[in-house]
Amino acid sequence: MSTENNEFRFTTGVIGYPILFVLLIWIAFWVEVRFGFDFNNYGVSPRTVKGLRGILFSPFIHGDLSHLWHNTLPLLILSMALFFFYPKNVWKVLSIGVVLTGVLTWSLGRPAYHIGASGVIYMLFGFLFFKGVLAKHFRLIALSFVVVFIYGSMIWYIAPIDPKISWEGHLSGLITGVLLAFVIRKGIAKPKVYHWESEAYNPDEDEFLKHFDEHGNFIEKLPEESFETEITVIYDYKEKGGNKTSME
Repeated sequence: MSTENNEFRFTTGVIGYPILFVLLIWIAFWVEVRFGFDFNNYGVSPRTVKGLRGILFSPFIHGDLSHLWHNTLPLLILSMALFFFYPKNVWKVLSIGVVLTGVLTWSLGRPAYHIGASGVIYMLFGFLFFKGVLAKHFRLIALSFVVVFIYGSMIWYIAPIDPKISWEGHLSGLITGVLLAFVIRKGIAKPKVYHWESEAYNPDEDEFLKHFDEHGNFIEKLPEESFETEITVIYDYKEKGGNKTSME
């Protein structure tokens, strides 16, 4: 007997919603280019009242095509992993994660406009990696290793190595993802629990273990065959005189 509180099921939302997210950021960039708008001032401007609107708007704003492209694939892949492996918590992670990442960026950032979906990407990275390790479920642990294998190099960009990169947004996203991994506990897939791992398990009553002695030797014995059919034996012999006699 085994139990698992949460099953991994593929639905159209696993692909549909991540594609929608990516489509929205591409549409926002297209509108900027097509109509000559500049949405940068809708980004997070730290410690200003006006900059608070960037908490919601900044993930949809990108400075150039290269910035947009580098955020597209990680956002698509990591959000798909979130929808597939954590379906019961996906909207909680996204809503709280986006807001808290923006708030931390607003609190910690340099006086500049912080834009782009990279903060959300780092939030997803932090959550998927640490939650998989904490859940102790073999599939979620495997997901953690895959995530760190593909995107582990992103960790370098939480440090101020490039003045053009919002390392504050990256760090805020990572901190948010780690916090959510520790705080969110309900609706997470549980590792399988076999009957011999339960507290009520009694090895003396285990039918399988009864086939072995205390040293681990197999002691199974087949029942002996019994013959209940009556057998009649007939003896034929000849006397010295040559007369044949049959005795039953």
